[in-house]
Amino acid sequence: MAANTPLDRVRNIGIAAHIDAGKTTATEYVLFRTGRIHRVGSVDEGTTTTDWMDQEMERGITITSAATACEWRDHLINIIDTPGHVDFTVEVERSLRVLDGCVALFCAASGVQPQSETVWRQADRYHIPRIAFINKMDRMGAHFHDVLHQMRAKLGANVLALQLPVGSHSNFRGMVDLINEEALLYPDEQGAQPVKHPVPTDMVGLVDTFRDHMVAALAEHDEDLEMKYLEGEEPTRAELMAVIRKTTLSCSLVPVLCGSALRGVGVEPLMDAVVDYLPSPLDVPAVVGMHPEKHSEATRQADAEEPFSGLLFKVMSDPFTGRLCYVRVYSGTLKKGAAVLNPRINKRERCSRLLRMHANRREDVEQAGPGDIVAVVGLNNSTTGDTLCDQKAPIVLESMSFPEPVISMAIEPRTKADEEQLIKALQRLVDEDPTFAAKTDTETGQQIISGMGELHLEIIKDRLLREFRVDARVGAPQVAYKETITTVAQARGECIRQTGGHGQYGVVVLRLEPAGSNGGFEFVDETRGDAIPAEFKPAIRAGVREAMTSGILAGYPVDNVRVALVEGKAHEVDSSDLAFRAAAADAFRHAAEQANPALLEPVMEVEVVAPEGSMGDVTNDLAARRGRVVHMEAGTGGSQIIRALAPLSTLFQYSTGLRDLTQGRGTYTMQPHSYEPVPPELQKEMTGR
Repeated sequence: MAANTPLDRVRNIGIAAHIDAGKTTATEYVLFRTGRIHRVGSVDEGTTTTDWMDQEMERGITITSAATACEWRDHLINIIDTPGHVDFTVEVERSLRVLDGCVALFCAASGVQPQSETVWRQADRYHIPRIAFINKMDRMGAHFHDVLHQMRAKLGANVLALQLPVGSHSNFRGMVDLINEEALLYPDEQGAQPVKHPVPTDMVGLVDTFRDHMVAALAEHDEDLEMKYLEGEEPTRAELMAVIRKTTLSCSLVPVLCGSALRGVGVEPLMDAVVDYLPSPLDVPAVVGMHPEKHSEATRQADAEEPFSGLLFKVMSDPFTGRLCYVRVYSGTLKKGAAVLNPRINKRERCSRLLRMHANRREDVEQAGPGDIVAVVGLNNSTTGDTLCDQKAPIVLESMSFPEPVISMAIEPRTKADEEQLIKALQRLVDEDPTFAAKTDTETGQQIISGMGELHLEIIKDRLLREFRVDARVGAPQVAYKETITTVAQARGECIRQTGGHGQYGVVVLRLEPAGSNGGFEFVDETRGDAIPAEFKPAIRAGVREAMTSGILAGYPVDNVRVALVEGKAHEVDSSDLAFRAAAADAFRHAAEQANPALLEPVMEVEVVAPEGSMGDVTNDLAARRGRVVHMEAGTGGSQIIRALAPLSTLFQYSTGLRDLTQGRGTYTMQPHSYEPVPPELQKEMTGR
């Protein structure tokens, strides 16, 4: 069906949420209900379709996003199941970049959790229409209406309940459909099909109230419906669904459904909602990019007759087919064996094979059209975020930005024979994961790997052993500090080597100042006249960037600096790019010495859920770790939720300490928040100044 499905009957969706909200289980039941698989796998047993890596099966978590597809009501639905753990947030980021719609899952007992907020912000950034599914309604402490309130308060979401749960906890039996005013009740056995019933008599008043709220909310977004509502006329089912679709596509409202993925309750209405309310590739605005040479805006419609354009959003090493590049096709047709242009490197690449993926299983296809997500074999020079396009109609689509690694550790092979193999394996892992970095320490000769957290690096080490057959030792985790300046300073740098023959001559004066609260790096040219020829100025900028890779306090990268090129001198014969690069680096180092340099450390946003009786111990422990409590609120089941900001350097092995303080009942999650100055006394201890 996939090759012949009309575009208006294609849905590209992601399933995203906080860790352990039930994403993979929901995906499993969707595949089962649509006939894609014939047996429902279990996360606990490691038998689910989309958690196919050994590490995922053992830990019961999703590590890498997995693409699959199914059919429902004559619609083709491409699904990407994404991880919930913050260490693998890159998988969510790059998946949402190429998807048209999203199903956001929330745990009915835990509500809106930290990673739920991160996912929601990512979807907001890409203006992705979404449906919310409140899962685990059969769990103790489940509360549908509390989650609705949290979504409004914490996410700023304009939620619209389309269902009400019938019962909760162990008595959860199904839901009332507010559009059709009927109950869908599920028999007790797992995976049973729903049976339609009249609305339970004890819920009639509540259903009437919520249905009236639903119609009133929709009437605000549609004049015809508003007229009917004000005149007391009952709208038809088709009219309500049309306005729900319109408001969902515009991100004005978020439809909310409920169920229990573990029992398969609510999966059919969820799939209906995906088909009815989430966008097809035709509903998404034309993709906008830039012409790489003319630097003018260019657009591509979701049309097979348009020139080909696509975005490479994921690279994966496959033991059977080698390097797999996942590509979302936005326009035109990509054919097997075709040559495409990568405008970033201005090179042609040949697509030797096209594969439609079902988790780690693959199926060869001859071509892919607009809206398709395929894996391409043969793209050896392209990487994550690259645009692929027709050679005769080049375009560069908006790329993706990824967070920088916050934690590092040294790694070395156990035997000398494994050294070359380790370097090759690390290069392949860097190619796959934009949030993973590997470099050689010039002073010690050690390989240093950096990632988003301890679990991230633990998985990398495990993959090195299993996939690449490299047994490696790792050192203790190290924090990825940065350096910055706190005052304004100006300095001169020079590279003057004049001998009998051709020499080197470059003189540069730079002024450094803090860049402000947004951080980053800014380079401005304040020179007048032609003291420095224009052709040497890119070399000066490159020399500054080179010097910023290693600060003067402890060799950490420099950030949050505005650099102004004030003046300089050139020589008619001896000046060169090399001379001005060296002079710029020299000027930067001298100015940084005078600009009161300071260390910056990564600060994490921590959410701790702990029993009320342990609150004093937990907050005291956070204070001892230099943490600042930002917010406290009551949780479910007599627990308290603490949100705090704490330096990453103090949070290593925090899970062990928290277990000791709470008799094993406390849990926590954390995600990167910002970089902040290291306290002066600690900086002196670390750097001697």
